[in-house]
Amino acid sequence: MTARAIVALDVPNRTAALALVDQLAPECNFYKVGSELFTSAGPGLVETLVRRGCAVFLDLKFHDIPNTVRRATRQAAALGASLVTVHAVGGPSMLAAAVEGAREEGEQCGVLGVTVLTSLDAGSLAAGWGRDSVDVEEEVMRLAGDCRDAGVHGVVCSGHEAGALRSRFGPSLRLLVPGIRLAGGAVGDQARVVTPADAVAAGADYLVLGRAVTGATEPLRAYREAVRVLG
Repeated sequence: MTARAIVALDVPNRTAALALVDQLAPECNFYKVGSELFTSAGPGLVETLVRRGCAVFLDLKFHDIPNTVRRATRQAAALGASLVTVHAVGGPSMLAAAVEGAREEGEQCGVLGVTVLTSLDAGSLAAGWGRDSVDVEEEVMRLAGDCRDAGVHGVVCSGHEAGALRSRFGPSLRLLVPGIRLAGGAVGDQARVVTPADAVAAGADYLVLGRAVTGATEPLRAYREAVRVLG
């Protein structure tokens, strides 16, 4: 599978989102809709993007009791989303329920388990989980194992762990890597970032392009630069 680029529509409203889509068309046809935009624009935006022939990564990171998550992923699939996220720390039962819900609407929507957010390093993860110390890669591997056992489509991880995940799990899990920055780009609030080339070399199947593209003066030019390594 050739890695696919997904542009994050991390903008505040429908108008801004569709303006960005218009700028990147027809070269980009895969977009992420996250919490801010979904709260503002609602399911209608997802349906609009799908009608335009775009694939949608619905990044809402569900984390709730299994039955609630099952119903939520079923609704995401019904909207036409190609990918939807849940937090892997929700546990095996919740992960399995998420997969079940998505499959109730067919096989088109893949569930991705979020392992450790790219904004977290070892210190902040340990503080959040009430431990003296943690090994980030070890935690990512543990959570990815739960995801694999639950039958999810793949996991969200940083490029720093992608190579180890690919070595351990092979093709059984698709790898989606956010926190992508062009060479020399600002890191911002991310702790674990990589370039597009590094992510592809590590075995990523999907690359999420956020501020590297959306914050650029010329988004289409930045997009072209980012995807040049995808072949």
